[in-house]
Amino acid sequence: MSDMNAALNVAASGLRAQTARMKVIAENIANANSTAPNPGADPYQRKVSVFGQVLNRENGTTEVKMTKVQKDTSDFRLRYDPTHPGANPEGYVKLPNVNTLIESLDMREAQRAYEANLNVVESARAMMSRTLDLLRR
Repeated sequence: MSDMNAALNVAASGLRAQTARMKVIAENIANANSTAPNPGADPYQRKVSVFGQVLNRENGTTEVKMTKVQKDTSDFRLRYDPTHPGANPEGYVKLPNVNTLIESLDMREAQRAYEANLNVVESARAMMSRTLDLLRR
């Protein structure tokens, strides 16, 4: 049973990591059209999840964890709108470096990874349940 518990712990770490990743992606999407509060200031900067492996000494497994969230250093988008209060002297407004299409694709990938880890949990539970049924006979 300890191998099954180890599998469950690894899958659970994947579930936690993908949940955290989806929160970061949701924040990016929510701020995709925000602008800076005043001229010359930078708008929202896209965030990217960074994952790493962590050794669980208790059961000897390597689990995944979101180690940090870092800012995407790509250029901000510019839109010509001289009437906007956040426009620079040339009439351009800085917009976040968030591409909602890329964020949507990242969200779908995170959902699939989450579902895969959930399938591992469900399979391990079914195997443990079946093992207990066989031992009762």
